[in-house]
Amino acid sequence: MRIENITSSQNAKIKELLALQEKSKERRKKGLFVVEGRREIIHCVEAGYEPHTFFICRDIITEKEFDSILGAVEENFCGIMCQIIEIPQHLYDKVAYRGGTEGVIAEMHCKEMTLDSLKLKEKPLVVVLESVEKPGNLGAVLRSADASGVDAVIVCDPLTDMYNPNLIRSSIGAIFSVPVATATSEEAIEWLKSHRIKIYTAQLQDSEWYYDTDMKGGTAIVMGTEATGLTNVWRKAADAHIKIPMLGRLDSLNVSVSAAILMFEAVRQRNS
Repeated sequence: MRIENITSSQNAKIKELLALQEKSKERRKKGLFVVEGRREIIHCVEAGYEPHTFFICRDIITEKEFDSILGAVEENFCGIMCQIIEIPQHLYDKVAYRGGTEGVIAEMHCKEMTLDSLKLKEKPLVVVLESVEKPGNLGAVLRSADASGVDAVIVCDPLTDMYNPNLIRSSIGAIFSVPVATATSEEAIEWLKSHRIKIYTAQLQDSEWYYDTDMKGGTAIVMGTEATGLTNVWRKAADAHIKIPMLGRLDSLNVSVSAAILMFEAVRQRNS
């Protein structure tokens, strides 16, 4: 692999790295996104994302730690050539999106997240999110999806860039460990019905308790935004409407908390 030393924040490659972190337009234009931290980068590589450039700070990352990343790259992309750029700590501190990222940042090639790329087992558990706007919420849902063994997460009509650094950070790498696809709501409904997956929409109106709903078969749990809930296209397509008991004065939970409750109810039913 090619190794280069950069010490100036005015270097073109440093400016490109910062642009990829800050602007979704640059990520789409270059077909690249940024991942920080050894664990997240290894998850990313193991999920089939090809590395483009590594930025490493030798004052922070050890040779052994970086070798573990290169080992994952070699195992998944035998013979691939990518660039390694060594930067001093004062420069790393400027370009690192968050603290505690172990002295390594990677530019990775984007992949298409399509419904056709999803591979399902029998009686899959799928989570569908419609028009989720906050990257942190989506990242938190992905963490719960990973923990509960969800087979896929479908993001419909997304209002956030799927390679947003805040999303990657909040998911702690689950964006790579959980199969994810983006689609329109209409495309997702057609896909779910073609795979005989029951559609259960989380909503307060005309609903039954979530624990009284059979989630042992192919199941899609569909969540909307906290502000407006689901659109009518999902309400009409649903096989059942489900709700979570609200015993306090407020009538809603954070979407990531609601999704986690429903995911683990499906796990409970399937393991009972």
